[in-house]
Amino acid sequence: MKNIVIFASGSGSNAENIGEYFKDSNSVKITAVFTNNANAGVIKKMKRFGIPCVVFTKDDIISKEYFLIKLYQYRPDLIVLAGFLWLIPNYLVNAYPNKIINIHPALLPKFGGKGMYGMHVHEAVKAANETETGITIHYVNSKFDDGKIIFRANTPLTENDTPLTIAQKIHALEMENFPVEIDKILN
Repeated sequence: MKNIVIFASGSGSNAENIGEYFKDSNSVKITAVFTNNANAGVIKKMKRFGIPCVVFTKDDIISKEYFLIKLYQYRPDLIVLAGFLWLIPNYLVNAYPNKIINIHPALLPKFGGKGMYGMHVHEAVKAANETETGITIHYVNSKFDDGKIIFRANTPLTENDTPLTIAQKIHALEMENFPVEIDKILN
């Protein structure tokens, strides 16, 4: 059995989709969701799967010994960032080399880096008059959106697309591809 720990900060739509995908799996189990937001929607969504949620603070994640012990309890074979907005500390990247992945709502290296998340990305894509965008799944290193690319999927854009319609296209790509690619990485 391979264990996943998901890190999420917000509504949890990607985490919920991953939970749905693996809920009947005999080879993959989501052992916990870690969130830095005590009011995150992901907490309620994970209850229906019986997945425990661990809420932590900036001080908690800065405390290497505390955080590694807390995380180790859930024995992650893979840590999946699904809408997690903080930079992963170096000690965690080093403790789990090539075992932490992220999904980004653009075709990296374009529109990545600090502050580039959610609607900020879609607004930047629109402002740049891009003719396509997409998602990038990548390994996490010590910089925002900089790790080795695992998978990309793209979607065409028209001049009529708005940041909202771009967000909808990206969401569809995430729902279709993220759990499948996680499964491939683990198996």
